[in-house]
Amino acid sequence: MKAAIYTLGCKVNQYESRVIGETLQQNGYTLVDVKDDADIYIINSCTVTAAADQKTRQRVRKLKREHPQSVVVLTGCMTQAFPEDEAQLPEADIILGNKNNAKLLSLLDTYEKFGKRIVSIEQHQTGDRFASAAVHAYDERTRAIIKIQDGCNRFCSYCIIPYSRGRVRSKPLDELQSEVETLAANGYREVVLVGINLSSYGQDIGCSFPDAVRCACSVDGIERVRLGSLEPDHITPDVIAQLSALDKLCPQFHISLQSGCDRTLKAMNRHYTAAEFRALCQALRSSFPDCTLTTDVMVGFCGETQEDFDESLRFVEEIGFEKLHVFPYSVREGTKAASMPGHLPKAVKEARAAQMLALGERLRERFLKESVGKKERVLLESTRKGGLLFGYTANYLPVLVKAENAVCGDLVDVLITDTAQDAVLAEAIR
Repeated sequence: MKAAIYTLGCKVNQYESRVIGETLQQNGYTLVDVKDDADIYIINSCTVTAAADQKTRQRVRKLKREHPQSVVVLTGCMTQAFPEDEAQLPEADIILGNKNNAKLLSLLDTYEKFGKRIVSIEQHQTGDRFASAAVHAYDERTRAIIKIQDGCNRFCSYCIIPYSRGRVRSKPLDELQSEVETLAANGYREVVLVGINLSSYGQDIGCSFPDAVRCACSVDGIERVRLGSLEPDHITPDVIAQLSALDKLCPQFHISLQSGCDRTLKAMNRHYTAAEFRALCQALRSSFPDCTLTTDVMVGFCGETQEDFDESLRFVEEIGFEKLHVFPYSVREGTKAASMPGHLPKAVKEARAAQMLALGERLRERFLKESVGKKERVLLESTRKGGLLFGYTANYLPVLVKAENAVCGDLVDVLITDTAQDAVLAEAIR
């Protein structure tokens, strides 16, 4: 039997798709590309925006139309958050939520026996435990993603994720260590710790976020530990002090800002002020020399005035992020913000997004230019045209390297010589 998996959304979804894939392989299935003919197609959905829902629906319908005899399975965040919408997708033969992905094999067996559509969505409950799972390898990857946390207790006014992911749950440290050890034994030298609200790790099991990072760093064979997206109010001075003592931790921090305007932050139900965010950035740069700070910025939120946007724009420029992800606010049904007053016209949101993106491009270009002449260590990840190898430094600077006799997976010392399109050029130091 052949199975294909199509994944939308974040690194947590990517990890969960890999878990599904390994489970299928261990039970006799062959994984193929979603473009190939398969007996089973699995769509792992994202629901962070209405546009993500639309992409999921389109993919489900397309796969069933092109492969009418195949079994189409829909899982992920969209089905979990909006179980009542299953009736709108009769093309999906099996629908389940992200809570019960572990039941996929048994549901496939049931469908094969009876041939009747199956809907199996279990709601998250307070007190749920972290769903044990582990990944052993990734196809065509030199970095391994490890999901260590799930759920969120924040309820930002624009966000559906607490409804699709439930409350905070954390992977036990012994399970984390075992997974990292397996990945190290399989040749991985860098792991990326990810979660829905990563820095809330440990709240439910009596340990802390630094404990998880320390655990990953302790494994022989792992030379780099990288972090996924972080929430600013969890990164306290004590957390920074503990993290700065870990030599293997990559000095790259993606910390969600959303807005640099206090009035907008309050409307979003974010749990910090611009001044507190500024102090955090200063503390990180003081504790981690040459660290990079990247962020998410939302523009055009409900009630955002031109003055609010200008304040946010100035704040982003002041901090000088090395990279920005910019999103115009989009209505997400089921959230508090959907019924808030002051929704802005699409044209206004798009114009503000373009302005913020232009600032992000200038900051990015400055970061790349300031890297020229530096000596860095790069983990090589892929090959590119012209005999170049591509990889990242510890602070996530993308590098194209001329390096004879080097292969993907090697860590090489380089001298950065020039900039390229959203990357830098470098030569290996012999």
